[in-house]
Amino acid sequence: MAMPLRQSVKVATYLAEQKLRRRDKFPLIVELEPLFACNLKCEGCGKIQHPAGVLKQRMPVAQAVGAVLESGAPMVSIAGGEPLMHPQIDEIARQLVARRKYVFLCTNALLMRKKMDRFTPSPYFAFAVHIDGLRERHDESVAKEGVFDEAVEAIKEAKRRGFRVTTNSTFFNTDTPQTVVEVLNYLNDELEVDEMMISPAYAYEKAPDQEHFLGVEQTRELFRKAFAGGNRRRWRLNHSPLFLDFLEGKVDFPCTAWAIPNYSLFGWQRPCYLMSDGYVPTYRELIEDTDWDRYGRGKDPRCANCMAHCGYEPTAVLATMGSLKESLRALRETVSGNRE
Repeated sequence: MAMPLRQSVKVATYLAEQKLRRRDKFPLIVELEPLFACNLKCEGCGKIQHPAGVLKQRMPVAQAVGAVLESGAPMVSIAGGEPLMHPQIDEIARQLVARRKYVFLCTNALLMRKKMDRFTPSPYFAFAVHIDGLRERHDESVAKEGVFDEAVEAIKEAKRRGFRVTTNSTFFNTDTPQTVVEVLNYLNDELEVDEMMISPAYAYEKAPDQEHFLGVEQTRELFRKAFAGGNRRRWRLNHSPLFLDFLEGKVDFPCTAWAIPNYSLFGWQRPCYLMSDGYVPTYRELIEDTDWDRYGRGKDPRCANCMAHCGYEPTAVLATMGSLKESLRALRETVSGNRE
């Protein structure tokens, strides 16, 4: 695990505070979507299928920042759509960083070099670039040639300027252990990004391509083989050790979707950003008025093949905090990752 030590300490302190206050549901990170518009048409995403009037909307800065503060989460993932299309995205990020929230700005990187001057390097801010494979594979997944090369140049420029850069890679049933290894080796060893996040593709309801999502057993086999030979320890993966165990099938967990809530132009989304069972205006209503026991594998058929980080990484983090052995294991990997 390659999370910076300062961030690890803040998250651990936050979790300890929730335990002392006897809160059983609280957010680890908010998925903030200040717009749905995008400059790509990725096969695995259905956000741009919203009506034209919705795609033109941009969330006001005060509303975006207010939602994060309302939740109390220590971390924010700003997504969309493509957040760099928002004319005030730099101000949203600046205000969140000023409040010492860890901000990950998710982007396909097409506008990253153009907009980079509007941002300031900070230990609380990172560009999170979407990379699903090497050149041919990535460009195919986003349905546009040249995107991989632009993303690579944007990452290099951001690193040159002193920004933290992370990546997010989604893998499908067309991937093999070798394609996973190839892209993660490239990101880790050649581009030297700070952290990498990985996720098995989930059958997002409105995604144009419904044929290439992974099942549970396919996911476990894919990552078990990709992690072999010491790769898992060598890669700077931004995940808890127990979540990586989960991807390999060494442990199983229930879903805790409430820990990574989604806030968009429509409000707080039930139950997670991958499923939409309605919206509520306040975070309190989301937590208190949602029947969380309805969701997860074995409960809701839509969840049958889901192993996405939004549902299961929080469970792994909470399990880590509840075990001295696992806490020491995570600490060792954090310290080791920060020495590299």
